[in-house]
Amino acid sequence: MKINEKNLCIFATTPPYDYEGFLNKRGEVNKAFQRRYFVLKGNLLFYFEKKYDKEPLGVIIVEGCTIELSEETEQYCFQIVFNGNRTYILSADNQEQMEGWMKVLTCAGYEFKRVVVAELQRQLDEIESSKKQRLGQEIPNPIPSKPPRTRSNPFNRPAPPPPSSQRLADKPMPINGFSGTESSTSSSSCATTNSLAAAAPSQTVLSTSQLFEKMHKHFRNDVMIDVDLHRAAKELAAKPLIEI
Repeated sequence: MKINEKNLCIFATTPPYDYEGFLNKRGEVNKAFQRRYFVLKGNLLFYFEKKYDKEPLGVIIVEGCTIELSEETEQYCFQIVFNGNRTYILSADNQEQMEGWMKVLTCAGYEFKRVVVAELQRQLDEIESSKKQRLGQEIPNPIPSKPPRTRSNPFNRPAPPPPSSQRLADKPMPINGFSGTESSTSSSSCATTNSLAAAAPSQTVLSTSQLFEKMHKHFRNDVMIDVDLHRAAKELAAKPLIEI
């Protein structure tokens, strides 16, 4: 596997970090413990000679390994064991730091995260299934939905039947365009027509122009009476009360 050292150094020195702090590391050649600054990002454990160094001294890939307590004489000592490969022995300053480092290193591997995700998915599936069962027990019969409202058009009515010949025979025929039976709104015109017909008993059938002329003369007389009265009242009001 090729590693770009420049990008790896930038990644190692760029926060945020999952965990960081000083540990004592036992050397591979020199068995003495040396103090190093460790930074954990994902499953990569970088260690520096000093805290603010720009380049790490090395990196440990925390995959396929186990985190165990060490049998070294040093206190608060633990180890990262790779099967068939090197074992890294580390020592913390106190019990709390040692437990913190062992916990985060155990959870840093991909295999651990895969198991955690699988367990979370299983719990989520159980919650979903229990929720569906509970909803099915609470609502055994769903409420039926209301049928859609239908609106009827009042103009959609069947046409009236055509008038039969018998009904046409029974209906009185109009005389010269005027019917003998009219509504209450045309009662005055009917009365006028009847009076004009009574005034001329000898003429049972009148033309339209003759009938219109008689009606016009009759209404003109009534209107002219009102006009004459209006003119007389107007002239009387125009005269002075006292003539000198």
